[in-house]
Amino acid sequence: MRHPIGVQDNKFAAGGTNRREFIKIITMAAASVGLTSSAATRIAEAATRGLKPSVVWLHFQACTGCTESLLRTSHPALAELILDLISLDYNETLFAAAGHQAEDALKKAMAENAGKYVCIVEGAIPTKDNGIYCKIAGRTAVDLVTEVADKAGAIIAIGSCASWGGIPSADPNPTGATGAPTVLKGKTVVTIPGCPANPYNLLGTVLQFVTLGTLPALDEKGRPKWAYGRVIHEDCPRRAHFDAGRFAEKFGDEGHRQGYCLYKLGCKGPATHANCSLLRYGETEAWPIGIGHPCFGCTEQKTAFRIPLHTTIDIERPMPPDTYPPIHAQQGHVGAVAAGVGGVVTGALLGAGWMASKKLHGGEGEQKKAPDRKEG
Repeated sequence: MRHPIGVQDNKFAAGGTNRREFIKIITMAAASVGLTSSAATRIAEAATRGLKPSVVWLHFQACTGCTESLLRTSHPALAELILDLISLDYNETLFAAAGHQAEDALKKAMAENAGKYVCIVEGAIPTKDNGIYCKIAGRTAVDLVTEVADKAGAIIAIGSCASWGGIPSADPNPTGATGAPTVLKGKTVVTIPGCPANPYNLLGTVLQFVTLGTLPALDEKGRPKWAYGRVIHEDCPRRAHFDAGRFAEKFGDEGHRQGYCLYKLGCKGPATHANCSLLRYGETEAWPIGIGHPCFGCTEQKTAFRIPLHTTIDIERPMPPDTYPPIHAQQGHVGAVAAGVGGVVTGALLGAGWMASKKLHGGEGEQKKAPDRKEG
């Protein structure tokens, strides 16, 4: 931990954010990723004590989309994140430094924060021909990620490329591209897949590590369960149309214009573990399904960049969950006696309400205490 913030005149020295604004930012960030208010308080307290984790961000075979999506977060904004929550000590994309200065910053961060810094990997790692297809400062991506990860306190692979290979690993995969978990076998690597990845899923993981010194519960692929525990299909805003059998048959038809389910157009939502339908990012409500385009399944190695976009997939859970109301609910029959009793009760309630209104507004003075009711 390094670069203490300190508090001067109720201002955070690093960025001029007062304590109230800072706590608000932290609370919003924590809430957006499912952390409790108590966790938000602990994050704020840790930051005010100067406990800012060093972050070393490695960038390999990728389009920089994950960094770009992080740049567009506003709860908190990237500037607030860097200045008040973490110390971003190495990031080739955002660095002002270059050449020897950049490499010296990397060595310094690793030496001063050994065993504590967070190693974030963006982009696939080519392994074919001894990794010659991606080199930085004369060193291969394999060598760099191995050395940096070896002394890290936590390792996070952001994006599908870093998680399992992404687009660079698509057939025929000429560079032997793969994800960080494959190269760093035997180490715990938190994977945040997506193309690009949801930056709030990364923030949630980092915030938990900063606050509690722990990582979130992970599934068998290293993904945080709180973010990837459900498929998009389960929480899709078009799910009701699927359950009712209403599908868009082709782009632009009546069903498509009415917002019907996109499964027949090749939507991969039923097999895609992600929280896109619950936690939007990119500072817009626009997302593929929301604008009428099928989910591509970018978080899943078995579907993304391997199954054609408009090819349908098998649905593991075709029926709605038990917690959903049925589409055609059974209709009960209301008898004459029940209707009569209901009428009496309704009339009594309306009469009581009229009398209460008269007492409150009719100038009868102070309200009288209701007599005690006797049991039996």
